[in-house]
Amino acid sequence: MKKLPIGISTFEKIREGNYLYVDKTDIALDLIENGGGYYFLSRPRRFGKSLFLDTLSSIFEGKKELFEGLKIYDKYDFVKYPIIRISFNDGEFTTKEGFAQTIYEILDKNQRDLGISCPKDFSLSGCFKRLIEEAYLKYDQKVVVLVDEYDKPILDTIDNSDIARERREELKNFYSVIKDSDRYLKFVFIAGVSKFSRVSLFSGLNNLYDITLSPRYATIAGYTQQDIETTFKDHLAGQDFDKIRQWYNGYKWLGEGVYNPFDILLFIANGFVYENYWFATATPTFLLKLIEKNRYFLPNLENVIKDGKMLDSFDVDYIELETLMWQTGYLTISKVETNFDDTPLYTLDIPNKEVQISLLGSVADFMTRVHNGALVKHNIHKALYEQNLAELEKQLISLYASIPYHLFTHNRMYEYEGYYVSVFYSYIKAMGIDITAEDITNKGRIDLTVKLPDAIYIIEFKVDDSSALAQIVAKNYHQKYLSENKPIYLVGIEFDTAQRNICRMEFLPVQPD
Repeated sequence: MKKLPIGISTFEKIREGNYLYVDKTDIALDLIENGGGYYFLSRPRRFGKSLFLDTLSSIFEGKKELFEGLKIYDKYDFVKYPIIRISFNDGEFTTKEGFAQTIYEILDKNQRDLGISCPKDFSLSGCFKRLIEEAYLKYDQKVVVLVDEYDKPILDTIDNSDIARERREELKNFYSVIKDSDRYLKFVFIAGVSKFSRVSLFSGLNNLYDITLSPRYATIAGYTQQDIETTFKDHLAGQDFDKIRQWYNGYKWLGEGVYNPFDILLFIANGFVYENYWFATATPTFLLKLIEKNRYFLPNLENVIKDGKMLDSFDVDYIELETLMWQTGYLTISKVETNFDDTPLYTLDIPNKEVQISLLGSVADFMTRVHNGALVKHNIHKALYEQNLAELEKQLISLYASIPYHLFTHNRMYEYEGYYVSVFYSYIKAMGIDITAEDITNKGRIDLTVKLPDAIYIIEFKVDDSSALAQIVAKNYHQKYLSENKPIYLVGIEFDTAQRNICRMEFLPVQPD
């Protein structure tokens, strides 16, 4: 069997080193021959953007021998073009001097590769423009520009808006060179994680074709189900393909869903152990801070609906949590509907089990700072499955009692009902349990419904109010689930702001007829 290309994003190394390669060259050919030549792509980290850019580079370098047996091989005339490659995968971006040095080193590498020199007194953007013009003249061919991680200098400083704004303006000036060099350019491909508005970062570059949500290019990065069942057939022999799909598939950009490549490669390499391989590569600390700062009500993740404008609205001065979560891969498009003005409305959801368990687990730990979070989850899980309501009450009281005092006093969180509900929701969701927020019945909305194979819990929360259980009973919330023929538990939970904990937890079992 071919080797697994774990951590390898160099196309030539994969092809010459007998590594497994999922063929994306038909998509590359389509971009080259059927589009306008200026492209933008947003995808989360570790989805194969860098490898696709390197594949494009090998195509434009005319290295036909590397493509034998691939879809593009006998369909494209491999002409060699001068290429300028810009990658912000590495670099120091927190200071103006460090950022300038990073760009200088990138341009210096391109100067050496092309055999072209910039005068020492040129600005960085001036040198970029000079490279394009001189490469066109020297090689008598139009120039290819490939930009990887175009937004990383901003994202790496996003928790300091002043610095992030400074990086944005510097990049805006740098990228403006592209719009003024059209006559010299053959092909431009810009890729990154976020989708900054064109006004804020690509002002004037109005011929940039954003293929992020193009169904035609939905599988440009990531592995499809067919890839898993064919290209990885030998590597995954004897495995449960449906379980693999539940754990790692589900990322959608208005087309076929895909797997994160990093997950699949490490799942195989680690002997088919289900772990949070992709999520573990970078804990979204900034995202967690944003959730806490904005007091985000986590059950709202059950019903996130956005229009196209909102999904494109990310910027330093305006950061919407759901937009950030979509762009970074923690939410994905699960449904598309038509708005009143005929524009699309997108329903966003957590893509798969890995993200559900990992993201909500991280959120739960971050919101509570409980040092023994894994044990707490285990005990709550056990009590729920054993239908031990007394033990469940004990474990939940222990959980809230363990939350450090300063978390409450800093933001007066003890007055905020949504905080208590969000903690409970994130803990249960992180266990992979089926939990529904704002569960709709013909009598109203249930706060949370927890569905297990052998039991259903209908839960209502109140702060300084003892009517939680009475509300469930009065509105007969449980009737919706009587047909499932399982024990149903009505649970009313009251929090006391003085105690900053549960002061009353009432249960009422309802046996099916």
